[in-house]
Amino acid sequence: MAMTDLLSAEDIKKAVGAFSAAESFNYKKFFEMVGLKKKSPEDVKKVFHILDKDQSGFIEEEELKFVLKGFTPEGRDLSDKETKALLAAGDKDGDGKIGADEFAAMVAES
Repeated sequence: MAMTDLLSAEDIKKAVGAFSAAESFNYKKFFEMVGLKKKSPEDVKKVFHILDKDQSGFIEEEELKFVLKGFTPEGRDLSDKETKALLAAGDKDGDGKIGADEFAAMVAES
């Protein structure tokens, strides 16, 4: 499944473009701009599984660094600071990774 099966290619392009500058990433604004906030819980889980590249059931720090590329190959890598901030925002149980329910909670709060 491709990200564009769930989200508009135009919304993805706009959202990724809005955060093209280093240190500009804001997951709350990004999830809203990309249209994820309006999606059903099932669709949010599908997006989670696309971002979970190794299919471990979690999005680890290394995968978070490439979260924008998960939406489009033109996306930039997040900086270490942005990656750690995103992990801290999503990792509610402190295990160092983001599970599907934690990801859904992040999208819902955005």
